[in-house]
Amino acid sequence: MPKPPKEAIDVTALLTDLLHAQKRSLHAAAREHGLSPQQTAALWHLEPGLKLPMSALAELLMCDASNVTGIVDKLEARDLVRREQGDDRRVKVLTLTKAGDALRETLRATLLAPPPWILGLSRDDQRALRDILQRAEALMRAAGGG
Repeated sequence: MPKPPKEAIDVTALLTDLLHAQKRSLHAAAREHGLSPQQTAALWHLEPGLKLPMSALAELLMCDASNVTGIVDKLEARDLVRREQGDDRRVKVLTLTKAGDALRETLRATLLAPPPWILGLSRDDQRALRDILQRAEALMRAAGGG
C-alpha cells in the first residue's frame, strides 16, 4: 500500500482531535442528565415513533448485543424506552417513551449546538467545511463505511 500524502494524514489527525472534543461534549451532556455515554448514544439513535430492533441498536453502538441489554435495562428503569416483542417473536424492539423523546430532544439540542471553534469560522468557511464533509461522508458510504 502506498504511503498516503501528508495532507491526508494531517486531515485524519485533525478530525481525530475534533472527534475527541465532541466526545467530551457527549460525556458532559450524559453526566448532566444522569446517563452513561452509551445510554446517551442509544437515545440518539432511537427515532420517535419508530421501533428499532435491539440487534440494530447493538450495530449502531458497535457493541455486543448482551451489552445493549444492560443499557436498555437502565433506560427502561427510567421510563425512557419501552422494550416490546417485534413482529417476529424472537426479536425485541425498542421505542421511545414520551419522557425518552423529550430527553432525546434536549440531548440533541445540546450536542448539535455548534462549538465555539465552528462559530469562530466565517459563514463562508462554515459552508465550505460542511460541503467538504458532506462529500467525504458520501464517499465513505459509497465505500461501504459508516
